[in-house]
Amino acid sequence: MSSTRFASEHKWLYVGAIVLLVALAVVGVIRYERVVSDNEAAEKANRLADAAEDAGYPRPNTATIERALGNDGGFVCDDPAGALKSALWKINMSNGAAFVGQRPVIADSQVVRAEAKVLEIYCPDELERIQDRLDDLDLDDTVRR
Repeated sequence: MSSTRFASEHKWLYVGAIVLLVALAVVGVIRYERVVSDNEAAEKANRLADAAEDAGYPRPNTATIERALGNDGGFVCDDPAGALKSALWKINMSNGAAFVGQRPVIADSQVVRAEAKVLEIYCPDELERIQDRLDDLDLDDTVRR
């Protein structure tokens, strides 16, 4: 039996091998991109946890940070300078009452710096957009540690 006859009779074997190799290459590329993304998310979560510790807070769970913020900041970096996010952020810096009893308060400077640190790590360009608003806030050390 000649080699050309063998090749023509078993063409499906060659086609199957080529398809298998291409599929493995595609799976390898997809898994590689995911590992790179996971490594970036873990690195940013560790930076944020280190910053929290440096500020005197207990070290947060980095796995929770990774799930919540991913490698791009997720919801935190989704237009933080927008009107809705700005309004919600200011509501959260109130006295905690509801409806007519709710009043603005002098927020704790550590809390504002923590939010700024999240933006600095995950989306520094967004931090630049709202830095002037942060500078205009009336802050003080209001939380006892």
